[in-house]
Amino acid sequence: MLVPLRLAVQLLTRIPVAVPAETTPRDWGRSVLFYPLVGLAIGVVLLAATAVLGTGHAGMTAVLVVALWLLLTGLLHVDGLADSADAWLGGHGDRDKTLTIMKDPSTGPAGVVVVGVVLVVKVVALTALLESGATLGLLAAPLLARTAAVWLLLTLPYVRAEGLGAGPAEHLSPWPAWGVVAGSLLLGLILTVGMGFAGLVTGAIVLIFLRWLMERRLGGVTGDTIGAAIEVGEAAFLVGMVYALG
Repeated sequence: MLVPLRLAVQLLTRIPVAVPAETTPRDWGRSVLFYPLVGLAIGVVLLAATAVLGTGHAGMTAVLVVALWLLLTGLLHVDGLADSADAWLGGHGDRDKTLTIMKDPSTGPAGVVVVGVVLVVKVVALTALLESGATLGLLAAPLLARTAAVWLLLTLPYVRAEGLGAGPAEHLSPWPAWGVVAGSLLLGLILTVGMGFAGLVTGAIVLIFLRWLMERRLGGVTGDTIGAAIEVGEAAFLVGMVYALG
């Protein structure tokens, strides 16, 4: 199982890992099972950074931690969020036009604004969590957002013949994946038990809505929309945790 794990790390982060020159479609399908684990690992790094920086200047620590968050993922999910925002606004409800715009490497005003808003929300929410001492939210948010990515690949078809998610989506085994989703949700509950369930509920509502949008407009998912779901999901989980704490 080391090859699928390495593939997941290589795809979802910029952490250098050695991957065999030849991989099988089955390896790519199995790599999806490790998405939540990669999210948890990202959370561990962020939590360690928070411990080093301290919470005396919560706002500055939040900015630096979010910057590290972006570096760890290599802006992959942020790029997906920007592309999705541009495509949704410019597509005017047309599926083919939306998919065409999504492939455009340039970023338009909608993408810039949406990415900016999501990053600001993350910084503000994280500041509030740090001031409350609820740092375990840094473990839960990346874990749960990448669990949502597995859920999306399980419940919606991948609409492109090519792309970063095409291989993993095509060769994903449903039953093991559902087990991973269930186990990850349970771990998310354990990590947030002291904060109530508002964080989980908020994130779930937002992600269910995003899934509905994807199904309605595209009839499925792309790598960009999954990246967008991860970014928005992380922000939603953090916001929910803040309100759960009062």
